[in-house]
Amino acid sequence: MVVLAASVISKSGKVLVSRQFVDMSRIRIEGLLAAFPKLVGMGKQHTYVETENVRYVYQPIEALNLLLVTNKQSNILEDLETLRMLSKLVPEYAYSLDEEGICKTAFELIFAFDEVISLGHKENVTVAQVKQYCEMESHEEKLHKLVMQSKINETKDVMKRKASEIDKSKIEKIRGDKGGFMSLQSMGSGRLESSLSDMSISSSGAGFGSGSGFGLNSDVESFTSKAKGRPPSSATAPPKGFGMQLGKSQRTNQFLESLKAEGEVILEDAQPKAGQSRSAAPPLIDPITLTVEEKLNVMLKRDGGVSNFDVQGTLSLQILSQEDGLIQVQIENGGNPGILFKTHPNMNKELFSNENILGLKDPNRPFPTGQAGEAGGVGLLKWRMQSADESMVPLTINCWPSVSGNETYVSIEYEALLEFDLQTVVISVPLPALREAPNVKQIDGEWRYDSRNSVLEWSILLIDKSNRSGSMEFVVPPVDSSVFFPISVRFSAASTYSGLKVVNILPIRGGPAPKFFQRTHLITENYQVV
Repeated sequence: MVVLAASVISKSGKVLVSRQFVDMSRIRIEGLLAAFPKLVGMGKQHTYVETENVRYVYQPIEALNLLLVTNKQSNILEDLETLRMLSKLVPEYAYSLDEEGICKTAFELIFAFDEVISLGHKENVTVAQVKQYCEMESHEEKLHKLVMQSKINETKDVMKRKASEIDKSKIEKIRGDKGGFMSLQSMGSGRLESSLSDMSISSSGAGFGSGSGFGLNSDVESFTSKAKGRPPSSATAPPKGFGMQLGKSQRTNQFLESLKAEGEVILEDAQPKAGQSRSAAPPLIDPITLTVEEKLNVMLKRDGGVSNFDVQGTLSLQILSQEDGLIQVQIENGGNPGILFKTHPNMNKELFSNENILGLKDPNRPFPTGQAGEAGGVGLLKWRMQSADESMVPLTINCWPSVSGNETYVSIEYEALLEFDLQTVVISVPLPALREAPNVKQIDGEWRYDSRNSVLEWSILLIDKSNRSGSMEFVVPPVDSSVFFPISVRFSAASTYSGLKVVNILPIRGGPAPKFFQRTHLITENYQVV
């Protein structure tokens, strides 16, 4: 058999889609398709019509005709089998069986026809195989993209650390620049401090930007801390040039609001309000701040099991005053045997292994001081834990898509461990391109549809003992189940796997122990269900 062309035409003879499988001119195929409605109108009740040169094998589909143009030597039984296969594929790819639906999915239909017919001969394929061939999904490609994304995340972390080091070097340079400090002192320390505390200084470049020679906002904070403790100047006139340094313009705010209306997530920098004292920020309350942070990198399988589970933790120290630098930190870990601790090269390893005390090898050397940047202070200790046990995962996700008629019902369920109370949980489910938001039937929490990225976000403010499990159900048009993966999850928690706690701060030269504040949090760096 040789199929010359496969076409979808309207009852009136308008050609919507046509795929030729042999060499023929456009005039010839247009002539053959234009003659078909006249031949059908002769009152014959068959599914084929013959002329002197070709045979038309057709099947009505609502207001359309699915048509095969073959030569007269072809096997009509095989032609009918090919026609039945194409009639099953057209509803699979067309949004609706009318002119608009066929025209919007014209290329998809042509690709499907090519999988069924090759050089005019029928291929031995099924509908499921044709859909699989056209989607061209690759598990190796997905893994490659995940690996590339992890490398990008690592590069971003390195970039943040480098930026923090540059900020610290700027602060140290300004501290050592006596001339610049004396010029600020001549302006009046009282006026500088009151102006900085009453004004909302924008971090987007207005005010003390890099162009004015004063550095970043952290630089201004260092000047404020220097100015404290000195008697204010007798001058009462405010410094010149500060009048135009009040936050962002109205035009910028309108631009951000328009982006929010389109579905974009705008992360604005937190700025101090007027009349609010800068000393109320948590890093400035206590002279010593210790931060325990653990980052989760988890990759779960959609059918159950763990592909990757990695926990990386750090203990960092921030000291505001040089007087508090001669200290040692006594800690207590949770006794988790799967965690491997590693101290900083400048730490006394024997002291840590014997007494769980973190101190420098040279006891006469103080810890460095300064404001905490992106790096969160000076790193003292880091640890890592890896496991293939699914019971260690703080949050498991089960996704159950099922096709029923012209709809796909998707049920998603989460289940959390008893040890962790998870905060600001967001489960992002990728969706196919939709004309409107999905129909959410039931949900424990809140949902938001990002139409630009075609992602459904399921948000739970807090997961504790009252809601260790929850579910969501929504309905979308019929699609393949692989469209809903990978599912991304992000959350934070106030407890960690290591259970590390700071017990006490030990002054090396004796005296009362200084006050300290400890932060502990667990965050997700890359948490996916693939």
